[in-house]
Amino acid sequence: EVQLVESGGGLVQAGGSLRLSCAASGFTFDDYAIGWFRQAPGKGREDVSCITFSDGSTYYADSVKGRFTISSDNAKNTVYLQMMNLKPEATAVYYCNGRPPWRPEGYWGQGTQVTVSS
Repeated sequence: EVQLVESGGGLVQAGGSLRLSCAASGFTFDDYAIGWFRQAPGKGREDVSCITFSDGSTYYADSVKGRFTISSDNAKNTVYLQMMNLKPEATAVYYCNGRPPWRPEGYWGQGTQVTVSS
């Protein structure tokens, strides 16, 4: 069974940092893309960052470029999102999604809350 479990969220002041973790089980990363998404109160889900393991490529939304870094520890089957210089508008529930080629919608974790105070 494929499972994704996010952790690392919390309350931080503007300008602070957090590192989110997405621990995966039931599959290996080889054929997957692992993405981070977020949903702020009253807003739709937006993509934040993604790593594609078949070619090692990464993607960042313009709003987080230069401040967020996606990485992985394949031995731990975990993907991280290091978030630096956080802004209040980053307040949202952050989700990770594991997407193999045969399942375009991917698999979702339960989310972790990030709150950035001004």
